[in-house]
Amino acid sequence: MKRTSLLLSLAVLIGLTSAGCQIVASPLAGGIYNETKYGDVATDTAAAGKEGKACATSILGWVATGDASVHAAKSAGGITTVASVDHSAKNILGIFGEWCTIVRGN
Repeated sequence: MKRTSLLLSLAVLIGLTSAGCQIVASPLAGGIYNETKYGDVATDTAAAGKEGKACATSILGWVATGDASVHAAKSAGGITTVASVDHSAKNILGIFGEWCTIVRGN
């Protein structure tokens, strides 16, 4: 029992250190906590009347699920013409990560 516990702890430690602390892309690094928003593409945001958001998540840098594509964000907001594309990233201790795409348009 003790050996199994030790091996499991070692595997988790190796996994966490090999995955790094920042498991989602962001313009800023925050090893303990990161929650940032930043723009990517903007054309005419003043005319944008709708907003759609699509996210994907990661656990321990081992399992990642979700659809954070521009297409998914457009569908979520009922948008056909894109005015701007922004992103947000969240990382908590390298355990939980979230990457979102935010689309504005009509």
